Amino acid sequence: QVQLVESGGGLVQTGGSLRLSCAASGRTFSNYAMGWFRQAPGKEREFVAAINRSGYTYYADSVKGRFTISRDNAKNSVYLQMNSLKPEDTALYYCAGGGGTTYPITTSARYGYWGQGTQVTVSS
Repeated sequence: QVQLVESGGGLVQTGGSLRLSCAASGRTFSNYAMGWFRQAPGKEREFVAAINRSGYTYYADSVKGRFTISRDNAKNSVYLQMNSLKPEDTALYYCAGGGGTTYPITTSARYGYWGQGTQVTVSS
């Protein structure tokens, strides 16, 4: 069993930056792909970024060049550095972890473990 706890959300102005953190429990963190998803009010949850066991990264087109995902296996943590934030980035951001490979890493079906979410609000 893996538990994920996000932190680092908040209110920021357009163009600002935030760093989200996700702390994972469990001894097999390094074996999991880790991802960030977000859900805005009235919209479906969408993929933001992911990092596989080898450190290869994936990004949604909407955040490419602005967001950076990273992981520290020694700390059982994954991070999302968000720069040049826009009002359309406002959402509840979820950390996710998954150990299988049946589904693409960019899809929520890949992940069996989810955090409770951290709110990011970007004011215009």
